[in-house]
Amino acid sequence: MYLIWIIIVGGLIGWLSGNLIGRDVPGGILGNIVAGFIGALLGTEVLGDWGPIIGGFYIVPAIFGAVVALLIFFAIARGGGLRRR
Repeated sequence: MYLIWIIIVGGLIGWLSGNLIGRDVPGGILGNIVAGFIGALLGTEVLGDWGPIIGGFYIVPAIFGAVVALLIFFAIARGGGLRRR
């Protein structure tokens, strides 16, 4: 049951970060989950362990990390970051 909770929270973090930057996360639901996990790792490394914990994720650092990870991904994948075509 804990694994399902982690997947749901990771997906919500990825979905929220995609909405914050105004872009769809590639890969749909799976992409959201991956973005949430990467964001949690990156954000916790940069900002540390603080803020509310839901499903084993520190929410504030995880959202920050997911936004940064998505911005980096879009900059590399499309060569322009937030530029829309």
